[in-house]
Amino acid sequence: MENILTIKNIAKSFTLHNVNKHIKAIDDIDIYVREGEFVGITGKSGSGKSTVLKCIYRTYLPQSGSIWYDSKKYGPIDLAYATERQIIDLRKNEIGYVSQFLHVMPRTTARELVQQAILEMGHGRESAEQEAEKMLRHFELDPALWDSYPATFSGGEKLRLNIARAMVKRPRLLLLDEPTASLDNSSKVKVRELMEQLMAEGTTMLGIFHDLEFMKNLCHREYNMQNGRLITRVEMLDV
Repeated sequence: MENILTIKNIAKSFTLHNVNKHIKAIDDIDIYVREGEFVGITGKSGSGKSTVLKCIYRTYLPQSGSIWYDSKKYGPIDLAYATERQIIDLRKNEIGYVSQFLHVMPRTTARELVQQAILEMGHGRESAEQEAEKMLRHFELDPALWDSYPATFSGGEKLRLNIARAMVKRPRLLLLDEPTASLDNSSKVKVRELMEQLMAEGTTMLGIFHDLEFMKNLCHREYNMQNGRLITRVEMLDV
């Protein structure tokens, strides 16, 4: 099985100008993900896990290293050096991201958010409406909320909507930053069901999880981080 993602020696630092302090968030990170795998990153809060995902998604620009992604459209492309146009295109069509927080345009309803994700990929409006409703039902969002603004939702409802919006696109590569952090057990089961379905359909996943029980029999490889560096790598499942 070929690698869909190969990360070599990436590093990222931040400068706090108000206190004239330089902080190294991650350093010398090497990770590989084969096509069809689910790979987990674990570690304490502040260990640099989210920074790794944000460098892949290009929310952050790494200072050094390479992030080679085997794109369906562009072929092998280093995400650390890809153009903004290429990154926007990949986010729309190939790479999804689920964070713990929902950032949306004001006055956009839950239904519209999920529909927009599907329309971005070139699907027709009728198909987008049907898929959006199917996904909202899967995550057991009350139909009474579908045409409401997410600002009124609880934390768990916002997180479920965020997951629905990312997963409905069935991306080739899905990045998950603590997607089950504030969910109850019933909602976690729904997330796992859809993850298993997407993996069966060919989606590759790289995710951060504190819930190790959730990762059991799902994760192919686990990387553990501490103080911005990878400490261990454990093979858990064969593809």
